[in-house]
Amino acid sequence: MITEIFAIMAPVLTCAAIGFFWARQGYAFDPEFISRLVLNVAAPCLMLSVLGSVEIDIVAFQRTALACVLVAALMAVLGILVTRLLGDDVRAYLPSFVFPNVGNMGLPVCLLAFGQEGLALALAFFMVLSVAHFPAGILLAGGRQAGGLAGLAKMPILYAIVIALLLLWADWTLPAAVQNSVRLIGGMTIPLMLITLGVSLQRLQVRQWRQALLYSLLRIFGGLAVGLLVVSVLDLSGTEKGVVLLQASMPVAVFNYLFAERYQRAPEAVAGMVVMSTLLSFITIPALLWWLL
Repeated sequence: MITEIFAIMAPVLTCAAIGFFWARQGYAFDPEFISRLVLNVAAPCLMLSVLGSVEIDIVAFQRTALACVLVAALMAVLGILVTRLLGDDVRAYLPSFVFPNVGNMGLPVCLLAFGQEGLALALAFFMVLSVAHFPAGILLAGGRQAGGLAGLAKMPILYAIVIALLLLWADWTLPAAVQNSVRLIGGMTIPLMLITLGVSLQRLQVRQWRQALLYSLLRIFGGLAVGLLVVSVLDLSGTEKGVVLLQASMPVAVFNYLFAERYQRAPEAVAGMVVMSTLLSFITIPALLWWLL
């Protein structure tokens, strides 16, 4: 079991370590460019590649997406209650509760733990949060200066979701030329995400570590508790249960820091949560995998 868990986590740690030491050496790396490349090109191609080729029950896909909605809603309630109880800025801290790192860490862990079926279901979770994260995250961090929701219509991942769902619903497959192209381009998604995560860990600094630790514990274990509740309510089992619990208990997403920094909404506090929760997840994810597997 230890060997199996190490085999799952080793690629994640290796890619993150490459990014960490790359940044530590002072080599150039533009996280914003990489993030845009992943979000606008690589992730949509990965979605089409996986969902256009893997055989998956559309009902299971829908259940996982519904589980994501329920987990996000319950975590939003928890985030509002906790931040108000502690007297902190709700708009600054709430995104860290609602939007975990289901991309950079969630996708590779689910792929390595549960194979292509796990990746497909993890993409359902990722799709729902991606559609909500960018308009909601920007509006929470930037308020009126962030503009309206028109930017959502410009997100390529939205159209990739529509096409992917159509492929699943109609049981169609992409033409070979298209499938080979999106598979090649989508293949860079997970390594780039993990390398970017490593770069962020090296560059971000933790200040007020007690507060960062408290919010990180609430993000991870609160997400796990909410995930267990949702899994029980929806009566999920097997790969569906594993994917939902893993995705629900992921650390704070790096994008939360990018939004906070752009609009100066407590960026140092959010950076601390990103780093602290990610470091904690290197312990909690193997423990959760031990239990699930």
